[in-house]
Amino acid sequence: MAIQHRFVEYTDGDTLLEGYLAYDDAISGPRPCVIIAHTWAGRSDFECKQADKLAALGYVGFALDMYGKGILGSGPDENTALMTPLMEDRPALQQRMAAALATASQQPETDAAKMASMGYCLGGLCSLDLARTSSDILGAVSFHGLFLPPGNTEGNKITAKVLCLHGNNDPMVPVDSVIALDKELTTAGADWQVHAYGNTLHAFTNPAAASPELGMAYNAAADRRSWTSLVNFLEEIFE
Repeated sequence: MAIQHRFVEYTDGDTLLEGYLAYDDAISGPRPCVIIAHTWAGRSDFECKQADKLAALGYVGFALDMYGKGILGSGPDENTALMTPLMEDRPALQQRMAAALATASQQPETDAAKMASMGYCLGGLCSLDLARTSSDILGAVSFHGLFLPPGNTEGNKITAKVLCLHGNNDPMVPVDSVIALDKELTTAGADWQVHAYGNTLHAFTNPAAASPELGMAYNAAADRRSWTSLVNFLEEIFE
């Protein structure tokens, strides 16, 4: 087994984007693909390593780009400035996710009939928005993602299975938001799961998260459990 990777340029309108694609060259032929949406900081080594981990499981991993080639935030202020335009224009966010999905689907290693999305923090919201707007994915996963509804998908049916991996003490996603998402997914006819990890804050998969006073902290147990849940979920949707 040898994990290979390459960077893939693509566009959304006039915006040049760059994704990171990983796959195992010991596997021949197209295989299921999972696109990975990044945190508010932009596509980083963290998301690329997750793509590598998915490749080691026999999938194609595609760490997508929501901001533009080479654009990364350097801290909370820049991250907020990068994230806010997309949060305030959810159709634009959804279009950018659709561009990433289309690009990943067109790669020679990818089985376009077996696509899924996942994401972290902002990326969790992006993954959920893709499920809300596309019938071309089999599953959508949110890791400590935001649950804010987009406001433009009421009445849509959600055909993808949905898995939300959530820190029960995440101050960015209060209980009311979880209940509202439950109702939304049920109304949309989705096959959904929400796993809430007790005594767990936001950003629980990020070993660098160490700001409990701001509601963000790594939790090794929740990190391990959530990855196991992801692996089981992908096996189910791609069987």
